[in-house]
Amino acid sequence: MDFDLLDLRLFHAVAQHASITHAAAAEHLSLAAASARIKALERHAGVPLFYRQARGVRLTPAGEAFLHHTRAMLRQAEQLRADLHEYGRGLRGHVRVFANTTAVTDILPEVLPAFLKANPKVNVELQEKPNADIALGVLAGRADLGIVAGRVDTLGLRAIHFSTDRLVLVVPRGHRLARRKAVAFGETLDDDHVGMHPGSTLQDFLAKVTAGLGKPLRLRVELSSFDAVCRMVGAGVGIGVVPESSARRNLATMQLAQVELSDDWRVRERYVLVREAQALPAFAQALIDALCAFHAPPAPGAGLKAA
Repeated sequence: MDFDLLDLRLFHAVAQHASITHAAAAEHLSLAAASARIKALERHAGVPLFYRQARGVRLTPAGEAFLHHTRAMLRQAEQLRADLHEYGRGLRGHVRVFANTTAVTDILPEVLPAFLKANPKVNVELQEKPNADIALGVLAGRADLGIVAGRVDTLGLRAIHFSTDRLVLVVPRGHRLARRKAVAFGETLDDDHVGMHPGSTLQDFLAKVTAGLGKPLRLRVELSSFDAVCRMVGAGVGIGVVPESSARRNLATMQLAQVELSDDWRVRERYVLVREAQALPAFAQALIDALCAFHAPPAPGAGLKAA
C-alpha cells in the first residue's frame, strides 16, 4: 500500500470525527483534498474503509482493522520523533530492557541510579515482561537485553549469569509457621496468601506450581511490589513468597519472620540474555557489567582493616 503519515493522520481524524468534513478542517486540508486522499487509501486497500451515510461516515470492518494498525503506526512515528529529538540534544545511546518482576522491582532500582549517573547521555527503557516474552523480545530485536530468573528456554540466546537468588516464605511473627526452619510450599496452601499482581513473573510461576499440586492459591490481595507484599504480611493479612533479598530488607522494620522453602525451585539463577551474533554497543555492555559487579561476592579480605 502507498500512503504517508498525512494519510494516516487524516484517516484517524475521519474515524474520530465520523466526518470527512470535520477531519479535513482538523488537519488543515480542503474537503476535496481530504476526500481524494481517503478514496486513494481505499483504492490501495482494495476494500471500502468507510460507509458513507447521510450525515458523516462510519468504519467498515476493514476500516476497524486499518484503524487498529494506524494507531500503532502513529504511536511509533511519535516515538521515533521523540527519540530523534533526544539524539539531537546529545543523547548517545538508548538501551531497551525486558525484565522479570524481581529485576524491575528489586534489582534495577539498585543498579540503575549509579549507571545513569555514570552515563548521563544514555537512556534506559525498562519494561516488565514474563520470562518467555523476555527471550522472544530479545530474539526479535524488540529489546537489547533481557533479565530472567529460573528455568527459562533461552531460545539460543547468549545467557550471562550475574547472580543467584532464593525464594523464601514470609509470615507474621506470631504465625504457626514462624518457628519452622523450612516448609514445603504445598503446606502453605491452606493459608491466605499475599501475592504480586496478575502477569508478574513470580505469580505466574506460583500459579503453575499450585496447578501441579491440584490446589488453588488463596490470594487475599495482589500488589505491585515485594515491599508491599511484606508490609501486608507484617500486618497479618496473610503469608507470601518473595525473593530473599526483599525479605531481608524488610525483616528489621516489620513484624515478619522468614521461613526457608524446601522446594527445589526455590533457588533461581539470574541471567542477562543477549543476541549471540550481535556486537553489543559499549553502553549496553556497561549495563551488563554494572549488574554483574553489583551482585559479585566481595573479594576475600574486603572490608578488613589493616592491623
